[in-house]
Amino acid sequence: MTIFIGNLSWETEVEDLEQLFSSYGVVKKCYLPLDRETGRKRGFAFVDLNDHNSEKKAIDDLQDVEWMGREIRVNEAEKRGRPNNKKYNKFNRNN
Repeated sequence: MTIFIGNLSWETEVEDLEQLFSSYGVVKKCYLPLDRETGRKRGFAFVDLNDHNSEKKAIDDLQDVEWMGREIRVNEAEKRGRPNNKKYNKFNRNN
């Protein structure tokens, strides 16, 4: 499972998230997306821990907690489907 963390402070760095979630288990992956146009952080991140129970505990413990001056949202990330539009499909025929 992947954990979604929303409403992050703009000052949040990958290292901050790794430190926060490392108390729940081994952080396998941490991704802090940047805006393609501006290169600025988008205010959310994704984290994968080493096991499902650790991830569930982190979600339960951190949901709606104030962290770095913001009340963060923490839940299971939803699977994202591929866009279903002709323009996308025209240029990406490998779907």
